[in-house]
Amino acid sequence: MGENQRMDDRFSRQLALPGFGASAQQRLADARVLVIGAGGLGSSVIPALAAAGVGTLGIVDDDRVELSNLHRQLVHVGRLGEAKARSAATAAEAFGAATVVLEERLTSANALALFREYDIVVDGSDNFPTRYLANDAAVLAGVPLVWGAVSQYGGQAGVSLGTTYRDLFPTPPPPGSVLSCEVGGVLPSTVAVIGAIMSGEAIKLLTGVGEPLIGRVTVYDGLTGVFRELRYEKDPEAAPIEELIDYELFCGMKNSLTPGELAQLTGITLLDVREPWEAEIAALPGSVLVPLGQLDEFEGDPAQPVVVYCHHGVRSATARDQLEARGYAASHLAGGIDAWARDRDPDMARY
Repeated sequence: MGENQRMDDRFSRQLALPGFGASAQQRLADARVLVIGAGGLGSSVIPALAAAGVGTLGIVDDDRVELSNLHRQLVHVGRLGEAKARSAATAAEAFGAATVVLEERLTSANALALFREYDIVVDGSDNFPTRYLANDAAVLAGVPLVWGAVSQYGGQAGVSLGTTYRDLFPTPPPPGSVLSCEVGGVLPSTVAVIGAIMSGEAIKLLTGVGEPLIGRVTVYDGLTGVFRELRYEKDPEAAPIEELIDYELFCGMKNSLTPGELAQLTGITLLDVREPWEAEIAALPGSVLVPLGQLDEFEGDPAQPVVVYCHHGVRSATARDQLEARGYAASHLAGGIDAWARDRDPDMARY
């Protein structure tokens, strides 16, 4: 069987679509798509785009596969401990896609140069600093951005092109006001639904088929199975995006320490705001355990700085703000004990 015949057979159901055909399939084959995050959304988007015939996929993620990921990050099954970017790339390569594996965090220092190497960017990140960074970098690089987000039973997806994420959300929510998957949980089928919508938007942008979600957001409620559409317009009074900024500061995630910075500190109170069962698995030496729900019971030396940590840094950011409001000089460990284990103590138990 010739190669052309094999390709025709593989993509026959796409080629048969009205308005699709061989030219659209070729555009997918020629395309370069960058996916930010290989977690819940990314692990749905990446194999879907590879299976559809996207030629090259760049995957940027600095995390590793953990057991708690697998109920929704199906692409990583059987790969505990492996780098998520590499794990997702293995799945994409099984469909014949070329991959560029970037085991690093997207930052203001690398985003622009990276985005300019791709035709579109798909943002499956799970935090607001990265979402605003991805939006601004896409605007400055002149590439379309597909974005999505999930929380608990619901999710949403849209496209930043002309109208952008900043037109919809001019300012980020207060830190801790939107629950992460770690704290609030997430329904795996909701992740799959939003990931599928994002994949579809990327395919539409690449092929010119259909009407992308520009100036519109699809909102999905997994509890009722209901979809609704939110329309929005470009904000004529918004300041133009002219440069990349400090997105941690913009999103109110101040007073954060890296594992390396924490390792250099002395004379601090190290506060663990996880649950007791988590602390039994692994804890930083010398830390005091006070679960976040009991933080109002904490009484420390007001003259001694407090550094708070949790699993991934979400609960600790909330605790830091609460402690600052009570007059403590507080900061938190960005990325939590997971970042510490990855960067400072690879032998530490992870969960």
